Amino acid sequence: MLLHAVEAGAGITGTPVALLHGLFGSAMSMNRVQRVLAQSRRVLAFDMRNHGASPHEAGMDYHAMAGDVAESLAARDASPAVVIGHSMGGKAAMMTALMHPDSVARLLVSDIAPVPYPSHGAYRDYAAAMQKIVLRAGMSRADADAALAEVCLDATLRAFLLTNLRFGTEPHWRIGLDEIAGGMDQILDWQVPPGARYDGPVLFVAGELSHYIQPEHRAPIRALFPAARFVTIKGAGHWVHADAPDAFADVARGFAAG
Repeated sequence: MLLHAVEAGAGITGTPVALLHGLFGSAMSMNRVQRVLAQSRRVLAFDMRNHGASPHEAGMDYHAMAGDVAESLAARDASPAVVIGHSMGGKAAMMTALMHPDSVARLLVSDIAPVPYPSHGAYRDYAAAMQKIVLRAGMSRADADAALAEVCLDATLRAFLLTNLRFGTEPHWRIGLDEIAGGMDQILDWQVPPGARYDGPVLFVAGELSHYIQPEHRAPIRALFPAARFVTIKGAGHWVHADAPDAFADVARGFAAG
């Protein structure tokens, strides 16, 4: 599947950078990082499948997402790239490196590990609540927010989820909400091909206040990415690039430069 991309820094030579956002995000989720990196790099921020302006299709497994990324990089003459992914996008980035290593020059993984996350089932509840919102002409953002409040107590997270809802005379979800909800088990899972391994440079960036990367994850990380290094950004939670944008952008810029 060819993914929609927002491109910056066109015409700049050197290894391009690809940005992969997390669940319910879009290319614009990474816009601050893109602006910084595009000062010296060609940077493509992708909408992942069923997100943003990319096509909608059943299946949210990481093998399919990795194929999307590799195909989209090749189609834009941007392969190999420095691939930077957050959360779901981080898993897609890892799988791209494992399955299509010629597409990945360097890999930065933001606040996610190569393991299943079955305990994060709240995302199923969020998707189900979004599906239950009755879309009607004239509805307001406050109406939609109230409909999500019963399952999502975090107002900031509700606002993030509702960036995917288009209001007006015909309100609609711009994401493939049904496809995402149907593929939630795949999003929370992690299955790698036997013997998979990526020997290139890899940096795992964790948020100090996040619990997504745990000490016990070091072993599976090293098994797949033997050259992995680790950085923790102080004061940041799971959305590292949003919580500490300047620090994250500095880390990403340094890593991309090699």
